[in-house]
Amino acid sequence: MSTDLHAMAAEFTRREVAPHLDDWEAAGLVPRELHAAAAKQGLLGISFAEEVGGQGGDLADVVAATEGMLAEGASSGLLAALFTGGIALPHLAAHGSPDLVDRFVRPTLAGEVIGSLAITEPDGGSDVAHLRTRAVRDGDHYVVDGAKTYITSAVRADFLTVAVRTDGPGAAGVSLLVVETDRPGVTVTGPLPKLGWHCSDTGEIAFEGVRVPVDHLVGAEGSGFGQIAEQFVTERIVLAVHGYGLAARALALTAAWCRDRETFGRPLSGRQVVRHRLVEMHRQVEVARTYVHHVVDRHLAGQDVVAEACLAKQTAVECAAYVTDAAVQLHGGAGYVRGEVERHYRDARLLGIGGGSTEVLTDLAAALLGYGGAR
Repeated sequence: MSTDLHAMAAEFTRREVAPHLDDWEAAGLVPRELHAAAAKQGLLGISFAEEVGGQGGDLADVVAATEGMLAEGASSGLLAALFTGGIALPHLAAHGSPDLVDRFVRPTLAGEVIGSLAITEPDGGSDVAHLRTRAVRDGDHYVVDGAKTYITSAVRADFLTVAVRTDGPGAAGVSLLVVETDRPGVTVTGPLPKLGWHCSDTGEIAFEGVRVPVDHLVGAEGSGFGQIAEQFVTERIVLAVHGYGLAARALALTAAWCRDRETFGRPLSGRQVVRHRLVEMHRQVEVARTYVHHVVDRHLAGQDVVAEACLAKQTAVECAAYVTDAAVQLHGGAGYVRGEVERHYRDARLLGIGGGSTEVLTDLAAALLGYGGAR
């Protein structure tokens, strides 16, 4: 299935994405119609169970599809915007009521609505256990007050899966609540101007006295932190695929450029220093890809790979940073001018921040591997 998905996702990208991506980057948004097209192709629900409207695949299938899209020039930001349901829906699919599944999961996987995950706060960053957005019970509603920032797909979202504080301090007081963006008191600001991920609409959200029905709670009160944590492995692995995937694309473009570009009477690839740089780029892509695949296999076998997912993401992030930088260098002036290589260079910079910064994940890995530090 994974091989077929790679080919199908690549063809979808050539047909539906590549001809329009520059325009979407300039507009700062991915059109809603692309979600419908991706759903029709069977891409949006790859890893979701058929019972909730998905295709019943697994993480390996997601990896294959992501690799296929990146191989044909999809940007990391495009993937983040198109597959935002991959981070907004898993909690609802696993722990939400049948009503929440019917109202939010199924239509999102059908490409009819867009969901977003709202966790990060202006003064909190990766510190999920100490978030401040509150949801206070008032009869058959919660009243939500607070703010979120750097939220992917916030501008286009029809609903948000929001991390809120329903109880006392610490992780035990965190819950998840589904909030429609058209509820009174919800204000969305954006898209925020960014270094990269230009077609991914990143926004800020304010909640002022927003009344949300109690039945919009995902799972039990106080279970939010655990639900978020159980999905982090998948999110980090997918971001790792972004890393080595866009690096592989940058390498392919650069290798072709070096074969065709002539300077001082011969191709760039005729110079040893260039060939050796290409080999090093190739080595880093293969190391990152092989390690991430290994972690995916262990995860699918039911092993605890929280630490390994952190390390896999870091390995892929470092690969992306090196390879895209080398790609710009070997392209010379053409690499600095706006274009695909330049876009991958900018997009790669976010990968060490999103889904948990490298510094935070390294400290988490240290604790999990028994090297000290707080968990």
